[in-house]
Amino acid sequence: MVNKLFFCFFISFVLVACDSSSPKQSYTPQVVTRDAIGYYCNMIVEDHSGPKGQIILTNKEKAIWFTSIRDAIAFSMLPDEPKNIASFFVTAMDEAEWEHPEAQVDNWIKAQSAWFVINSAQRGGMGQMEAIPFKHKQSANSFISKHGGEILSYTEIPENYILENTH
Repeated sequence: MVNKLFFCFFISFVLVACDSSSPKQSYTPQVVTRDAIGYYCNMIVEDHSGPKGQIILTNKEKAIWFTSIRDAIAFSMLPDEPKNIASFFVTAMDEAEWEHPEAQVDNWIKAQSAWFVINSAQRGGMGQMEAIPFKHKQSANSFISKHGGEILSYTEIPENYILENTH
């Protein structure tokens, strides 16, 4: 009986030690360079003002870049786009300069933890309505006092605001 118990323990140990599943990879925001091209518009990301987005897929090392947050969120919603999103980062506009919020890696936060202002008077870098991300809800409230709009979490953003509203 002891031998059987020892054998079962030994086999379990060997199977756990041989587990080939790789540890979860930690994804961090990438730095925007002149080589960063917007996924949908094929334009240089740095050439556009306003908040930006980057999505990293599980099977890619380089980020997919977006010149607007709406484009990045649309990518995550559209059925024909890849669904193996490892990380989704947006530029937090709390203390960022509107012209180049992507300039500092510290300005990038996970989209799922951001507060977004929609329906404000402030337009995105492409001149369209934007979902403007903030790290802190208080910063979003301050923004609303100047530009109007409403605050939503990532999961509360209406699909029609992203996919249908272009002006």
